[in-house]
Amino acid sequence: MAITTRSGDDWWRGAVIYQVYPRSFQDTDGDGIGDLRGVTSRLPHIASLGVDAIWLSPFFTSPQTDMGYDVSDYCDVDPMFGTLDDFDEMMAEAHRLGLKVIIDQVISHTSDRHPWFVESRASRSNPKADWYVWADPKPDGTAPNNWLSVFGGPAWEWDGVRRQYYMHNFLTSQPDLNFHNPEVQEAVLATVRFWLDRGVDGFRLDTVNYYFHDGHLRDNPPLVPDPEATSSDAPDVNPYGMQNHLYDKSQSENIGFLRRLRALLDEYGGRATVGEVGDGARSLRTVAAYTSGGDKLHMCYTFDLLGPTFTASHFRRCVENFQTIVTDGWVCWAFSNHDVMRHASRFAPLGADRERVAKLAISLLASLRGSICLYQGEELGLPEAELALEELRDPYGIRFWPAFKGRDGCRTPMVWESGRANAGFSTGIPWLPVREDHRLLAVDAQEGVPGSVLEHYRSTLAFRRAHATLVDGEMAFLASNRDVLAFVRKKGGQRLLFVFNLTSKPQTVHLSSDTIVAEALPMPGFAPAFADNVVKLEGLDVFCGSLR
Repeated sequence: MAITTRSGDDWWRGAVIYQVYPRSFQDTDGDGIGDLRGVTSRLPHIASLGVDAIWLSPFFTSPQTDMGYDVSDYCDVDPMFGTLDDFDEMMAEAHRLGLKVIIDQVISHTSDRHPWFVESRASRSNPKADWYVWADPKPDGTAPNNWLSVFGGPAWEWDGVRRQYYMHNFLTSQPDLNFHNPEVQEAVLATVRFWLDRGVDGFRLDTVNYYFHDGHLRDNPPLVPDPEATSSDAPDVNPYGMQNHLYDKSQSENIGFLRRLRALLDEYGGRATVGEVGDGARSLRTVAAYTSGGDKLHMCYTFDLLGPTFTASHFRRCVENFQTIVTDGWVCWAFSNHDVMRHASRFAPLGADRERVAKLAISLLASLRGSICLYQGEELGLPEAELALEELRDPYGIRFWPAFKGRDGCRTPMVWESGRANAGFSTGIPWLPVREDHRLLAVDAQEGVPGSVLEHYRSTLAFRRAHATLVDGEMAFLASNRDVLAFVRKKGGQRLLFVFNLTSKPQTVHLSSDTIVAEALPMPGFAPAFADNVVKLEGLDVFCGSLR
C-alpha cells in the first residue's frame, strides 16, 4: 500500500489529486447508484496509485437535476449517498491511508428547492428577497438583458409570484446567488466552515469565476474569435460561446470574496482550494488574479488541456502561456474530468493505439510543473462510452443532442471486476450502463499485469514522487521540432530532461552542444535510445535523462 508522504501546509503544491464521482464509483446497497460506503471500500485502490488526495464530487442533499450540482442543503448528505456518519467514516479511512480529502463546493448557485430560494421567491420584501439575482422585465416583457445559460437558452427565468426574472447560469432549477449581498457571503462561508470543522482538507470550487455579476446588467458583446485561444466556454454547437462574457461572470468584486474565503481556511491551517475557471481566452488572466499574492485561492485549473488537441505545440503553448501570465500563482493540470470526453478517446480517435496514448498522457502530465488531477477510470485507459439518446441523464446532452452528446459518456460506472455483472459496480441496474469495452479493462484485469495502463500509472506516479524536482522545480522548454516536446525540470542541483514524441512516427532530437546527459533515467514503460547529443524516440515514446 502506497502511503503519501506529503505533509505541511503546502501539501497541495505539486500534489496528485484523484477525482471520485460518487454516483459512479461503487454501489453498496444495490440501487444502481454509487454511495459513500462504496467510496470507503475502494479507497485502498486509490491509495495504491500513489496519489496525495481525493476530490469528491457533490454528495450533498439535492434534487439531482444536475447530478448534485444543484444543492438544496449544503450541510447534509443526500440519502442516495448515505449519511454524515458515512462521510465521517470515509474521511477517517482516507486519512488513515494518508489521503487528503477535498470536497466540491458549489456556491455560485443553489437548487430552486433550497430553503433560501423558496423564501426569496415568495415576495419582494422577505428577509431573503435579495439573496438571488432578481430583475424586472423590459417594458415589452422580455428578459433584462441578452445573457445566456451555459445549458442553452436565456439565463433568465420568469417567476409569476414575484413578477420578476431570476438569473441562472445553468439550469432554470439552479438560480444564481447574489454575492453582492453581504448576508449571502456570510451564509456561504458558514457552510464552508461546517465542513472545515468536520475535518476536510480542502475544496474544489465549482465555477469559481461565476460568483458575481455586473450590477448594471449590461448586455454581453459578441465574441470576436481568437485563433490563438486554447480553451472555450462551450462546444461550438452552443450559442453561449458566441458571446464575450464580460458582464455575467469574472467580475472584479470576486477578488474580495476570495480573500475572505482564504482567510477562513487559513484559520484552520493546512487546507487548500482549487478553483474551476471557465473564462474562454481570458482564463489564464483570471487564474493569475485569483491565485496571486498568497491571499486568495491556492490553485486553479482551466479547460486548456481538456480539449481534443494532442500535439507538442499545443501543450507547449498552454504551459508557456501560463508561465508568462501567472507569474506567482499555481496551476492544477488535468486531461480528464466529469465534464469532458475522456482523453483516451479525445487524444486517440477510433483506430489509434489508445493504450499507448493513455500511458504517454500520464507520463507527460506527471512531468509538468504544477499539481495534477486524475479522473476515476483514466488509470485503466477507459474510453468514452457510447450512449443512445434514451440512455442519457445529463440535461446538457439531452438539450443539444445529437450535435453534442453531453457528459454522460465519461460518467459511466467504474469497472472493478471483469467477470461480474456490471463489472462489480452494482448488483442492481446501474444509473448509466456499463459497456463491454469498459468491462474488459476492469481493475482486476490489469492488476499486477506488467505493461498494463494501471501498472503504468502506479510506476509513473512513483517516479514523480521519487524526484522532488517534479513537485515544484522550475520548467524550461528546449528548441525542438513541432512534433516533439522537450523541456528541462530543475531544482537545486538536479536537472531532468524530458523529451516526448507525440506522433506515431520515429523522431530524432539533436540537443545543443552544452546539453550533456549524464544518465538515462528509467521513465516507466519506455526505452528510447541516446547517443552523444542525440535522442531517438521510436513511436509514442518519452526520454528522461539526468543532465549535468
